[in-house]
Amino acid sequence: MAENTVTLAHGAGGKQTSELISKVFKAHFSNPEFTADDAAVLNIPQDRIAFTTDGFIVSPFEFNGGNIGKLSICGTVNDLSCMGAKPMYMTCAFVIEEGFPMDKLEEIAAAMEKTAKEAGVKIVAGDTKVAGKGQVDKVFITTTGIGCIMDNAHTSGTYAKPGDAVIVTGDVGRHGCTILLARDEYGIDADVDSDCAPLWGTVESLYTVTDDIHVIRDATRGGVGTVLYEIAEQSKVGIRLNAADIPVDPAVKGVCGMLGLEPLYLACEGRLVIFAPQDKAQAIVDKLHEGKYSKNAAIIGTVTEDNVGRVVMETEIGAQTLLPQPGGELLPRIC
Repeated sequence: MAENTVTLAHGAGGKQTSELISKVFKAHFSNPEFTADDAAVLNIPQDRIAFTTDGFIVSPFEFNGGNIGKLSICGTVNDLSCMGAKPMYMTCAFVIEEGFPMDKLEEIAAAMEKTAKEAGVKIVAGDTKVAGKGQVDKVFITTTGIGCIMDNAHTSGTYAKPGDAVIVTGDVGRHGCTILLARDEYGIDADVDSDCAPLWGTVESLYTVTDDIHVIRDATRGGVGTVLYEIAEQSKVGIRLNAADIPVDPAVKGVCGMLGLEPLYLACEGRLVIFAPQDKAQAIVDKLHEGKYSKNAAIIGTVTEDNVGRVVMETEIGAQTLLPQPGGELLPRIC
């Protein structure tokens, strides 16, 4: 097999494995805590920490606005951030298909390096396995992250309260639409790129406005609609949305219109759903409008005491309808 592709020997634990780790991963991930030992030794503050793990099997592995490497860092950084935790350390495990182009692996590692640097997180350990041809689809990545929770941060999907405002930090459905278009199954040509982004800075900015933030959730697989149903169930509340206030990019809206899709159920990889008291909501949105990844933030609804466990949509003509509960598999292998 050509030297410019990954071979089974690269996963056998011998010379080629060491060369792969050194030339690709260590070259991009090196920092004082990065280790060649069996486990990294880390300095963890004597505080509350958040700890999370996530797997990424997106197909295709590269798309308009990013690739699986960028996605893997953003996904874990954002999960930590939603708990009010400053991302500190990450590990990553690769499963690579035999024959995967080495230059593409290099691009993935470079995207991880760049995104981790922006998020202020260090990649400190990892693992590499090579699977036979056809055993995996190109490359899978699993990342695990540790973050230190801010003293003033107390968020949970169980904390939504009647009267809370429901806020999104930007237009919805962009990532799911991007992946759909990248697969080129429908012959649709639209100018859409993924919203994939690391959001710790966005979360940190919220706490300069108020500590009184009840829920922060990133709307990944299943999109905003799925997140809202999850929170309604966890907190035993109802949610009322105003359709006219939900930001959707015109190109995304056009694609969804052609295919009969609901943008609220398309994945986001750079959008947060925030629940906070109504009297703090506008100040939060004003702060979000200053941010790099939240310029289109908007208040889209309210938490209610009635319709517990349900999400009701007020349409643009003033009628009310129940947002259908998510079900089935809309777009497989989004993240």
